Amino acid sequence: MKHMLISAAVAMTLAAAPAFAEFPEKDISGIIQWGAGGSTDLVARAVTPHAAQVLGGNVIMQNMTGGVGVIAMKYILQQPADGYTLLIGAENPQLYKVLGLATEDYGDFIPINILVRGVPIIVAAPDAPYNNFKELLDYVQANPGKIKIGSTGPGGLPSVVTTMLASENEMQMTAVPYDGDGPALTALLSGAIDIMPAVLGAALENIEAGRMKPIALIDTKPNDLLPGVEPITEAFPAYEKYLPWGPFFGVFVHKDTPEDVVAKLVDAYAKGAENPDFVKLLADRGYEKLSLSGDAAREFLDNWQSVSSWLVYDGGMGKRSPEEFGIPRP
Repeated sequence: MKHMLISAAVAMTLAAAPAFAEFPEKDISGIIQWGAGGSTDLVARAVTPHAAQVLGGNVIMQNMTGGVGVIAMKYILQQPADGYTLLIGAENPQLYKVLGLATEDYGDFIPINILVRGVPIIVAAPDAPYNNFKELLDYVQANPGKIKIGSTGPGGLPSVVTTMLASENEMQMTAVPYDGDGPALTALLSGAIDIMPAVLGAALENIEAGRMKPIALIDTKPNDLLPGVEPITEAFPAYEKYLPWGPFFGVFVHKDTPEDVVAKLVDAYAKGAENPDFVKLLADRGYEKLSLSGDAAREFLDNWQSVSSWLVYDGGMGKRSPEEFGIPRP
C-alpha cells in the first residue's frame, strides 16, 4: 500500500510538471486598453513580438476601448485566470476607485512588467497664437471656454494634467472626448481641437514633422528631444510639488493566474524589453524604460496611486476620498 501511495504521488507530480514547459499551448490574447495609434498601443505593439518570440507562441493583440479603460479591465477579469488573456494597459486603473469608475484596480492583477514611463507634454497646432505655457495661460484666461482641449475621459492623462495645471492657475477650457490619445492627436491635426495633453512619445513624430508644436513640457528638467522647450517649473515653480509625474504602460494578468505561467510571462516580457529594437524605440521617442516586475512593480504601482489619487481628489475631480480605500497621502 505504501508503495502504491508513493507511486501515486510521483504520478501526480509528473502530471503537474509539464504545465510550465507547455505554456503557451495556444495563442495568447493581448487586450490593449486604449485605441490604435496612442502610447499604450505603440508600446504594446513594439515589445510584444519580442516577448512572443521568447514564449515560442503568438500573442494576438486587440484594441478594446471605452470607459477610460474600464471595459478592457473588466473583460480581462471575466476571462479564465490561465495567462492566455493579457491586459496591456496604462496608468488609469489606479484612479478608478477615487473617480468612482470601478471598484477594481491593479490590485486585482499581477504586474507582468511595468515597461515604461512617459513624459507628459501639451501640443498645439503650428499656427496657434501661443508658443509656451505662459502664453497659453494668458490666452485661456482672456478667452474663457474658447480653447478646445482633447480629453480621454476622467482619469486619462489629459484630465490629470488639466487638474494639475488648474490647481495653481484658473483655466476654463472646453473638453472634447476621444477614445485615446491617438484619435485625439489626429483631431488636433484636423483642427477639431486646439490643444492636447499627450505623451511625448506619441506626439514626437508630428512635432518633428512640423505638424504640431510643443507648448509645455510637464516636467522638472529639459528634454533633449525638445530643444528650446523649458520645463513648466522654470516659469511656474509651484508645479514642482507634483513633478516628475507621468503615465506608465505595462502588461498584467488576473491575480489568480498560476505562478508557473506568471513566471514564464515575466521572463518573456523582461527579455522582450531588453531587445535592442525596443530599447532604441524608447530612446527615440522619449520614453523611460522601467521593466519592473514582482515587488518592485507593486511598490511602483502603490506609489503612483498614492500621488495621483490625492492629486485628483484635492483638485476636485475625485468622487471619493483615497482614505476610503486605504490609499495613503504621499
